[in-house]
Amino acid sequence: MRAVVQRVSEARVVVDGQSVGQIGVGFVVLLGVRRGDALEDAAYLARKIAGLRVFSDGEGKLNLSLAEVGGEVLVVSQFTLYADTRRGNRPGFSEAAAPDEGKRLYEQFCNLLAAQGLHVETGVFQAHMQVYLVNDGPVTILLDSSERQRPTRG
Repeated sequence: MRAVVQRVSEARVVVDGQSVGQIGVGFVVLLGVRRGDALEDAAYLARKIAGLRVFSDGEGKLNLSLAEVGGEVLVVSQFTLYADTRRGNRPGFSEAAAPDEGKRLYEQFCNLLAAQGLHVETGVFQAHMQVYLVNDGPVTILLDSSERQRPTRG
C-alpha cells in the first residue's frame, strides 16, 4: 500500500457537489492499494501514520503526533498512486488492486486508524472527487508498506 500524507490546517472532499468528508487540523491521506496487499500492509500504514510526529511543539520542532494535537484524518482512495509510466505517456494501472479488494483494504485501513482513537473522515470509493485542502508547511510524506522492515529469519 502507498500513502501520500499531507499535513493540513483544513480539508474536505466533494462528490457530486456535496461535501462527504471534512476535517480541520490533521492529515489528508491519499491511499493506494496494490495487488497482493494484505491486512498487515494496512495495519503498518495505520500505525505509521498515527505515530508520525510532524506537528510543531512549543519550540517549533516537528515533534507531536495527530493524537497530541487533536488532529483528524481525511482518507481518500487513490488507485493512481500505482500508475506505471515507464512505457509511453499513458499510465497503466495493472499494479493497482481490483476494486473489490481495494475497497476492502481501504475500509480496513480507515477502521484501523479509527481504532487508534482518531477521528476519520473519508471520500467515496471509486467516485470522482474534488479534494480541497490547505497543506500546512507544506509537509508531505510518502509511505509505502513494501518498505517496512520485515522480521529476519535466522
